[in-house]
Amino acid sequence: MEELFGHISLGLFILQTALFIALIFLLKKFAWKPILDAVNEREEGIKNALQSAESAKKEMQNLKSDNEKLLADARAERDALMKEAREIKDKMINDAKTEAQAAGEKMIAQAKAAIESEKNAAMADLKNQVSSLSLEIAEKVLRDELSNKDSQTKLVEKMLGDAKLN
Repeated sequence: MEELFGHISLGLFILQTALFIALIFLLKKFAWKPILDAVNEREEGIKNALQSAESAKKEMQNLKSDNEKLLADARAERDALMKEAREIKDKMINDAKTEAQAAGEKMIAQAKAAIESEKNAAMADLKNQVSSLSLEIAEKVLRDELSNKDSQTKLVEKMLGDAKLN
């Protein structure tokens, strides 16, 4: 090692040191500052990108939860509309049944009334026919009975006998 230090000249050493310091100064001024600025700028860009990605992730989660809430609300509204439609359908069916039943009962009552009036008319007609037939028969019987004198006398005596008994 002594050989190495023995051959060094002091002037060359100072010149090399001065050049080295100048090189460090130049590098610091022209190279280090732009390199560090570029590195810092890149670091800021990466941080901003990470923050943007994180905010986008949060926004996506918010959108997803909002979408799920909207979907749940839409399902609830659909269920409510379906329930209301079912209730309206059931009410319409019940109303139609009630109306049909009332119309049926009215028709039955009208039919019963028509049958009763037809029955009464038929009974009246039958009574009229029976009474006219009875009168005709009675008239014929009385004619036959009263046609001879003996029959008339017997009939009068019989009627007088019946009248006394009552």
